[in-house]
Amino acid sequence: MELHIGDRAPDLDLPDQHRSRFTLSQFRGDKSVLVVFYPFAFSGVCTGELNGFRDRLGEFETDTSTLLTISCDPVFAQRAFADRDALFFPLLSDFWPHGEVSRGFGVFDEAAGRPNRSSFLVDAEGIVRWSVHSAMGTARDLDAHAEAVRALQPALD
Repeated sequence: MELHIGDRAPDLDLPDQHRSRFTLSQFRGDKSVLVVFYPFAFSGVCTGELNGFRDRLGEFETDTSTLLTISCDPVFAQRAFADRDALFFPLLSDFWPHGEVSRGFGVFDEAAGRPNRSSFLVDAEGIVRWSVHSAMGTARDLDAHAEAVRALQPALD
């Protein structure tokens, strides 16, 4: 079942490319989380997108927001991908149980065995405030992602 705006995001507990564990709940009450599902490490469109997030990381990784990316690739592939492209943000592995977190967000493609190209902005209370789903082969609009993160940041007095 796909998540919608206003739904509570399911918690996750996944390792990143360094085998550090990440949960959504660790950010609760502190930061919003941009959760970015991508189909495959090393594929052309995904490489371009993640390099784009890297190049614009300051727009996503702030005092009040953070970025988590997720694919079903194993930790070792995530590490090789991160090392090759100097990706210094978490590349989480939803490898085993295969696609469990992707299924929880309603974005796992059972026939292809991978998550769809989907993004969710989860606020500091764990509620989905924005989402977008892009077709295979179509890159995300990083400007729209950055705007969604900015819109959720508290106004400065």
